Amino acid sequence: MRPTASAVAEMLAQHPAPFQETLGRASASASFRGTITAADAAHLAHQLGVSVDHLMLNFVPFAALYAEPVISNFKVGAVARGLSGNLYYGANVEFKSEALNFTVHAEQAAVMNAWMHRETGLSSLAISAAPCGYCRQFLYELAAAATLKILLPNAKPASLGGLLPDAFGPSNLGIDGGLMRMENHQLSADSQDAVVLAALAAANMSYAPYSHGYSGVVLATVDGGIYPGAYAENAAFNPSMSPMEAAISQLNLGGGKIDAIRRAVLLEITNSASSQVHWSMAVLNSISKVQLEVCYAGGPSRSAPK
Repeated sequence: MRPTASAVAEMLAQHPAPFQETLGRASASASFRGTITAADAAHLAHQLGVSVDHLMLNFVPFAALYAEPVISNFKVGAVARGLSGNLYYGANVEFKSEALNFTVHAEQAAVMNAWMHRETGLSSLAISAAPCGYCRQFLYELAAAATLKILLPNAKPASLGGLLPDAFGPSNLGIDGGLMRMENHQLSADSQDAVVLAALAAANMSYAPYSHGYSGVVLATVDGGIYPGAYAENAAFNPSMSPMEAAISQLNLGGGKIDAIRRAVLLEITNSASSQVHWSMAVLNSISKVQLEVCYAGGPSRSAPK
């Protein structure tokens, strides 16, 4: 959910005028989805006489304004830098009355935000404190994990390898590549529905080298908003991120409102070794009364099981 203008203004007041002007203009846009362009980041860093990496740490508290910690009340923000130079917010999201393992971590949200904007890798990730073990494992799945810089306040940039020694990752299971590498699984759907086709696009870019359970979710809102999420697997399995969680994180960072969701569409392959139907229903039912629509690649849509 988009933070209040007063919350943003109060935080902006603590920064120099160039920072206030650049971020104030970007975040006030109705189309803002937690993204700062490479040009804006470079211009602002030059004006302030700092590196973009240093600047990213200043953006972290603003990303945390988007956090929805309905259980812990502990807000976390993260900012990722894509290979394009663009910056991407991430914020934690929790789901009331559901299992804690549904939680979206801020680092995951930042990665997914960059990926959903078609970045193919990250050069750095800024966080207010060292990432938890769960996130270190999730980040190790990235195609650019070996060169990723972890930026922390008052510390030298850390490498993921230094934070996760003796790591277990894709190469241990014979996988070449990793999360965020460009994918196209050549899936098709018997539909002309724009929302279904958006879910198909998310499924086609999804990362599922272990189960091959390619899937994508789209949340459509009453104001015409389209928020996609692609499935992202992990070599350790448990840090995998469902497409529904990814879509809800995108809705959150895009300033969408939960009560504005009008449709929720999941598209996956038939007889998948790792189906997202029941998981997606549980997450969706915790925030909305909208019924999940399930579609299958290569065939027509059908209702989700009761």
